[in-house]
Amino acid sequence: MRSFLLISSVAVVATAAPAQAQTASAPTWNASLPTALEQAKASQKPVLVVFSGSDWCKPCMMLKQEVFDQPEFAQFAKDKFVLARFDFPRNKKNRLPDAQTKLNEDAAARLNKEGSFPAVVLVSPEGKILARTGYRPGGVAAYDTYLEQLLAKK
Repeated sequence: MRSFLLISSVAVVATAAPAQAQTASAPTWNASLPTALEQAKASQKPVLVVFSGSDWCKPCMMLKQEVFDQPEFAQFAKDKFVLARFDFPRNKKNRLPDAQTKLNEDAAARLNKEGSFPAVVLVSPEGKILARTGYRPGGVAAYDTYLEQLLAKK
């Protein structure tokens, strides 16, 4: 019985370690478009800008869960993009600070005038819109491939 408990304990610890490693490699998302563009200029990478409604837009939630929250996306994006996310929650309990709401609205006025959700906009380091897209089924591998195709066209 003791050996069973010891083996079980080791198995639990072994499976917990990779989960911690995955969260450690989570991508950093900017909450300011000017900051993201500064980083893009410095690194000469395009900015991947996401507009979402995290508490009301089902495709937004699916895109975040199926793609952006996956460790494969973090690995894919780290050398290719500067990331920026602008959320527009509707529930009072999820309300953002006024300063962040203003940053989000300013970014939307510049890059998402249509008010599409989810909207994924690829922007050059100079601030030029390279491509627009949204949710696509197929998971992280398919989405990463699609983003590569969009970049290849520019």
